[in-house]
Amino acid sequence: MSLTLAHLFSSHRKRKIVRVSADNYFEQLGGTNTIQYPKQQLPVPEVGRYQLDVEIDDCIVCDLCAKICPVDCIDIEAIKATEAIGQTSDGTTKRLYAAKFDIDMAKCMYCGLCTIVCPTECIVMTNQYDRSVFELKDLNYEFSDMTPEEAAEKRALLEKQVAERQAAKEAALKQKGGES
Repeated sequence: MSLTLAHLFSSHRKRKIVRVSADNYFEQLGGTNTIQYPKQQLPVPEVGRYQLDVEIDDCIVCDLCAKICPVDCIDIEAIKATEAIGQTSDGTTKRLYAAKFDIDMAKCMYCGLCTIVCPTECIVMTNQYDRSVFELKDLNYEFSDMTPEEAAEKRALLEKQVAERQAAKEAALKQKGGES
């Protein structure tokens, strides 16, 4: 009992937050054994894998992240544009609309493979690790800024362009066939 009382009254100050890489990390003897979260937080390692984030303006909708994901937590729906729709921050031309870009963080195993294969580096792991929710469906993050109405409009424009091109090809074949 005396040992318990000695430890109970021995530490009256808060623990200092130091990185694991510090020389004296394992020599910390004073202070409480726990930190006072959320007032105090442990430093986040630079190479830590936590929450996924997508900069949708830089996304070229190549679908590589969804293909490499081992648990299929990334769901992408692309719509081909009728013309170039802009450029990313690194100068890559965008030719696809992101009608849907959802990441289900409840399924995510935080492997980081999606961040490695991204050619424009628009999908990254942030240093946020404390996104707690009450409902599992709240862990499904939607990054696309296109509404369903806009997506339907873009699909209709693409179908119209494909139909016009097909009609032009058929007309050219008929004209070429008539000349022979």
